[in-house]
Amino acid sequence: MYTEDIIPTIIDRYEYFTKGEQVIADFFVGNKEKQDFSIRAMKERLYVSEASLSRFAKKLGFRGYREFIYQYQQAFENLNDRISISSQTVLNRYNDLLRRSSAIVNEEQIKRICRMIGEAKRVLVVGIGSSGLAAEEMKRRFVRLGVLMESCDQRDMIRMAAIFQGQDNLVIGISLSGAKEEVLFALDQSRQRGAKTVFITGNRSRHDYVDEQVMVAALKNLDNGNLISPQFPVLVIIDLLYGCFLESNQNKRMLHQKTVEMLEKK
Repeated sequence: MYTEDIIPTIIDRYEYFTKGEQVIADFFVGNKEKQDFSIRAMKERLYVSEASLSRFAKKLGFRGYREFIYQYQQAFENLNDRISISSQTVLNRYNDLLRRSSAIVNEEQIKRICRMIGEAKRVLVVGIGSSGLAAEEMKRRFVRLGVLMESCDQRDMIRMAAIFQGQDNLVIGISLSGAKEEVLFALDQSRQRGAKTVFITGNRSRHDYVDEQVMVAALKNLDNGNLISPQFPVLVIIDLLYGCFLESNQNKRMLHQKTVEMLEKK
């Protein structure tokens, strides 16, 4: 285990701790100063047993509390020289998501979806909440490449828009949880009407009305905005699609350059 990963690991495994172990976890996550971390001092400070401290450390992957505290102290001292533990925790989370994204990205699938975007007469991107913001960002970027793309994040409007999709359209649904009814409804109804469908999600459940399901790297409770923006892993996928689309369409690349020049003049 990398020393800088200790705090994020504690947070990720928090729900698996007993109540006594959660007291220990709360202390180490919230601690901001160097102090006596010995077993005796911690027992008196937190009113926990030596066995609880040992179990806590072992659940984090250490052989015992002494090994854990040695690594924790190193991480604590190193981080204090550069950046606060809370800030480093956030940055580690982003790094973790990037590593996971790199591990699961399917280049061939990205290319297939880019072809679907290029062949569609119109593209509709739908999402609720933070996924709706990601949908709007995707629209703003692809419109600059001349793609007829719209986004929708209102529940009733998503349902209504789905009814008007046809075989020349592409509908992209975004839901980290994979459980937003309106997004699933839009994909289902659009597919029934002949439209192509793409689902960007962190849920592995499959649906027969989805032509392409793109898995995003997700941490537990990410869709609730825990520590970092839930849009981040979705934006990574959007960037991959945008880069691939731009690379495979020379005319679009020229159009992109013209829009950049126009915005700069403005």
